Amino acid sequence: MATPKRKVSHARTSQRKANWLGALNAPAVMTCPKCGEVTLKHHACPSCGYYRGHLAVKAKEEAAE
Repeated sequence: MATPKRKVSHARTSQRKANWLGALNAPAVMTCPKCGEVTLKHHACPSCGYYRGHLAVKAKEEAAE
């Protein structure tokens, strides 16, 4: 297995980390048109259970009752 011949400098390490961390994105979110809650895109709303205008899953409050 190959081993490094020289020490990688702090500047070089920081440049690599900056490029990697700069490419990370926050998850895509949107507001639910039914209840106004913030949800992930392409997921059913956890508070009301609607997805694209149709009831997809039971909401948390309804499931508890």
